[in-house]
Amino acid sequence: MAVPRVEPARLPRHVAVIMDGNGRWATERGLPRARGHEAGAESVRVIVRACGELGIGALTLYSFSTENWARPDDEVEALMTLLATYLRDEREELMQNRVRLRGIGQLERLPPHVRALLAEAERLTADNDGLLLTLALSYGSRAEIVDAVRTVAREVQDGALEPDAIDEQTLTQRLYTAGTPDPDLLVRTSGEMRLSNFLLWQLAYAELYVTDVYWPDFRRPHLEVALAAYAGRQRRYGRTDAQVQGS
Repeated sequence: MAVPRVEPARLPRHVAVIMDGNGRWATERGLPRARGHEAGAESVRVIVRACGELGIGALTLYSFSTENWARPDDEVEALMTLLATYLRDEREELMQNRVRLRGIGQLERLPPHVRALLAEAERLTADNDGLLLTLALSYGSRAEIVDAVRTVAREVQDGALEPDAIDEQTLTQRLYTAGTPDPDLLVRTSGEMRLSNFLLWQLAYAELYVTDVYWPDFRRPHLEVALAAYAGRQRRYGRTDAQVQGS
């Protein structure tokens, strides 16, 4: 696969990924769905490493949604086992590559042993100065926004915040992603054309890139094609072409 080289200045600061297609990848091969998730874990390893090497500042992976809890019990259990394995086995590589790990979402819903492993990985990597890797776990964007609004409402009720002082930044600072720049690029694998309740507030001005490649087959060349597509676009933020070119 021939991939055009992208100048570092044209790379996105923050890439978000909806890792889709694990189940279909397995089904098409006559394998249990869990095998697809296992294969997808290798893609996570490859893409995390590639983003770090390319100098991308932040990578957010949609790892498990609030809706995923409704999947069959055996699949949920397999996903939690796989997550625990990743958090335990990848510590050394995360440290070697100076990756800082963070989890966002309704983390209290995760099994206690998974929460403990996540907390330990966050603690171990807290001082790393490379890629910020965020795992969206038990995550739903609407729930995130509701939680942020509740926080604002309590602050108003307590007299700590004036209603007229509330603006976009007020809500942004109370989201799970507070302190992280909004994604510049959203990549979705497997060809589906929807956001699936992922970072709805944060993706307001992100560039979207959809590929038919299933997540277990997604590798660095596919990422680099997505980055090249991003670099070739003009980000206008509501302005005209002439205004952007003149700025």
